Amino acid sequence: MNSLIAADSAEGKVAPEALPEPRSQGKLVLRKFLRHKLAMVCTAILLLLVLTVIIMPIFWPYSYEDSSFPSFAKPNGDYPLGTTQVGKEMVSQILRGTQYSLLIALIVSIVATTIGTVFGAMAGYLRGFTDSAISRVTDLFLIVPQIAAAAILAKVFGGGSWYIVAMVLAAFGWMPIARIARAESMSLSQREFVDAARASGAGTLHIVFKHLVPNMVGLITVNATLAIAQAVLIEAALSFIGLGVQLPDTSLGRVILENYSQLQNRPALFFGPFIVLVLISLTINFIGDGLRDAFDPRQRKMKA
Repeated sequence: MNSLIAADSAEGKVAPEALPEPRSQGKLVLRKFLRHKLAMVCTAILLLLVLTVIIMPIFWPYSYEDSSFPSFAKPNGDYPLGTTQVGKEMVSQILRGTQYSLLIALIVSIVATTIGTVFGAMAGYLRGFTDSAISRVTDLFLIVPQIAAAAILAKVFGGGSWYIVAMVLAAFGWMPIARIARAESMSLSQREFVDAARASGAGTLHIVFKHLVPNMVGLITVNATLAIAQAVLIEAALSFIGLGVQLPDTSLGRVILENYSQLQNRPALFFGPFIVLVLISLTINFIGDGLRDAFDPRQRKMKA
């Protein structure tokens, strides 16, 4: 036996157990994402920002609800970004506004991605009447001005409560994901593993949720990430024009609105929340680009 192994080695052959174990798709995707330098830098920045807005309010000496501070105090050791016209400390306002903005964006992303994925997968797999009906509903929602409709519905149903704003934005944010999921589902439904599932007697829901949706995980992840960035900006736009989140709730858009008039005289009050808003949007978009490259099979294959 030893002589046979030696002979195989001499001929350049390697025993099967000596071959390296192939990496799973998940490990390959993770490794490609970790090698995306810009995406990793943005991930670190976003994680630091999230941890800051969660932990810092616990130790920050001022409450976002306290309005007993001097009006328009200049930035100093006690108030790093100064105070607002009504006597609220600015750092605490930014921390609270960022918490709400991220929470709204996360809810919008989860709900919109779930609705869009389910509708798109069902339309692409079932075709026929179901596809036509879902496509017409998607087109109908697409032609409705999102910001205008969201502003009206947020006012009608919740008076500007943050969770109502989140659900309204989600109700008008699922259509692009549904279109992408539909196209991907139509492609996947022609694959052999779907034919095998049909032949084995699997039902529609089983095929959609056990075979189609899992194979769209890369597509879903990328679009869900980008939906967070889009939701942050749309919510900020609504709140900035006074049609989004209303007091006593707050958000970055609301904080910017309240201090927009001080842009020239007290720029720290405006640029503080504005920079945080831009930072969130940019980092999430670059993370989405990194995820897209990691999930894209056309990218350069990594060595096993």
